[in-house]
Amino acid sequence: MNTKAIFFDIDGTLVSFDTHHVPQSTIEALWQVHESGIKVIIATGRASTDLHEIQDIPYDAVIALNGSDCVLRDGTSIYREQISKEDFYKVQALARRYGFPLAVETDRGIFVNEINPTVIELARMVNHPVPPVADIEKEFIENNCCQLCIYCDEETEKEVMAQLPGLSVSRWNPYFTDVNVAGVNKAVGINKFAAYYGFEMAQTIAFGDGGNDIPMLCAVGTGIAMGGASETVKAAADYITGTVDENGIQNALIHFGIIQK
Repeated sequence: MNTKAIFFDIDGTLVSFDTHHVPQSTIEALWQVHESGIKVIIATGRASTDLHEIQDIPYDAVIALNGSDCVLRDGTSIYREQISKEDFYKVQALARRYGFPLAVETDRGIFVNEINPTVIELARMVNHPVPPVADIEKEFIENNCCQLCIYCDEETEKEVMAQLPGLSVSRWNPYFTDVNVAGVNKAVGINKFAAYYGFEMAQTIAFGDGGNDIPMLCAVGTGIAMGGASETVKAAADYITGTVDENGIQNALIHFGIIQK
């Protein structure tokens, strides 16, 4: 396999939900990947400025906000797809009607219109501070916004999204779902970087564990699901490895001959 680039989700893939850290085995494995000349690219629902847990990893670029913001490690923008004001106002009205918290992810950070137990529990799960309450309309207008977050269950999500044809969702957690411009996902970001760096999709590998990783796992040459992934995610993958804490990334890279034992 002439691998040119490997894409990695963060939460549940690089970073353990139990320890909130990247295992040392993963750090060492990715340094081997980097030193071999293969591009290491992060593919996450997070913003590109929210990557402090992976600072010891030698990554080259980031597919952030589920493919809507693609940047090099130095911050150079390759691609960006912002949510329109019209769609933001529609989502805001639906959040009021259905009574769920709404967050905007901007260049300044994540802001919510209200805090409830779901918002608190999600922050605890990913070991992040609870987002501050703010005037999210003001934050949206004054800053670049490529992603919204709606804190609701899947049944409510289906009702809401049926009324938002210009937007799509990427769910990796039962507590909330990310909302982006329709048609944007991690696979879009991979295609942008394939064109930028000049490699073929057959020369790529991706690791993921959440529902928002499925388009990515299906698009690359070899899609690898983590051991903690759902059955739906595993079914979309070409190979299933162990969990984060079982050295799943290192073991899969050895299995495919990318690194040595």
